[in-house]
Amino acid sequence: MTKAAELKTQACAQIDARRDDIIAIGETILRNPETGFREIKTEQLVADALKGLGLETQTELAITGVKAQIAGGTAGPTLALIGELDSLRIPDHPFADANTGAAHACGHNAQIAGMLGAAMGLVNSNICSQLSGAVAFMAVPAEELIEVGYRMDLREQNHIEFLTGKAEFIRRGHFDDVDMALMCHTKNDHIASHVANSSNGAVVKKIRFLGKASHAGARPQAGINALNAANLAMTAIALLRETFYDEDTIRIHPIITHGGDAVSAVPAEVVIETFVRGRTLEGIVDANNKVDRAVRGASLAIGTTVEIETTAGYLPQTNNRTMSELWGENVKSLYGEDQFYIEDHRTGSTDMGDLGHIMPVTHPYIFGATGNGHGNDYLMTDKEAVYINMAKLLAMTTIDLLCNEGRQAQEILAGQRPKLSKSEYLEFNRNLMKTTRYTPDGLIHE
Repeated sequence: MTKAAELKTQACAQIDARRDDIIAIGETILRNPETGFREIKTEQLVADALKGLGLETQTELAITGVKAQIAGGTAGPTLALIGELDSLRIPDHPFADANTGAAHACGHNAQIAGMLGAAMGLVNSNICSQLSGAVAFMAVPAEELIEVGYRMDLREQNHIEFLTGKAEFIRRGHFDDVDMALMCHTKNDHIASHVANSSNGAVVKKIRFLGKASHAGARPQAGINALNAANLAMTAIALLRETFYDEDTIRIHPIITHGGDAVSAVPAEVVIETFVRGRTLEGIVDANNKVDRAVRGASLAIGTTVEIETTAGYLPQTNNRTMSELWGENVKSLYGEDQFYIEDHRTGSTDMGDLGHIMPVTHPYIFGATGNGHGNDYLMTDKEAVYINMAKLLAMTTIDLLCNEGRQAQEILAGQRPKLSKSEYLEFNRNLMKTTRYTPDGLIHE
């Protein structure tokens, strides 16, 4: 038996010994869901668990957020194992909070349980002393890009600058001492685990059309219909589809969040919110500019003023192939040779993409859920898979990366140059964030 195999056996035994505790953590979080930058109870649970392992623990890292670190026996790279604290808002989910509508319909409760289970396996067995480098256990807030208005208020109050947790962690320096990162999501699938080579990024847009109210029946001609401008803009955005390159996998999906104030009045204010998603930074920037052009044209046609607020959301994700393959080999050891695959691309988005621009990362998926992700029927039905086996796979892949003088991790770091430095990353995101006001006379105000 190799040293790595021996350490994996020890870690998995410790995880099995704490099985009930790990499942209890996941189920407790499931029943106490909290949305991004509000995860007070979940943060405390994670902190208590890490302190219970004897680890010095930091909290309130970006309003919420937890970090603990354990050093290996010799110097080497630092690997972060990440779980996400937040939930969605799905009021009709069976485990939704009755007051807030928050619900874990994406499996973040399992992520936290898996990360803490891996910590139990690695710390309780004293395995980390036989590894090179360090392991950081990190619970990060606000991955789901929801409640944008609330987060913009936090931004205006200088509590945050960016709207997602990992972006804010990067800005605040919480990843400055981390070299690479690993996390896992749950999925509904008949194959045990998979990972995509890449996934879409996204920018967030809030568009306000400002017209003029008037009696909709008696004097519509005296008004300026903001809803007409919004409808025209959405049609123009839809007709942009043929201008996008297929390989950029552009996705634009606007909704009207405010459509007027009274049916008897010409709508004076209408608000659209949308994501502009794409596979590459260049594709996102191009599509974003085209959306702005379509919106401005619609506004000019109707005679409204329009405010376009653009905010950084997620950068496109690229997973490190070697890290993904190491994860896959561990999946095969637990489930069988045919129970892992690598797909090319996913069109969803995650702020793990932000982290992947400045260090090697991988973000696989593990089966054990049923229903539709982000839906009211999404449930963790295989607790052994989503809690216990996730913990084992995180611990096993950590051992692969950091044992034998951290050779695998060192080779990965030597072979992958970061796409952006931290300063370049911050500059790119900040350059995306702007508010522009176009008036009917053609003037531009930024």
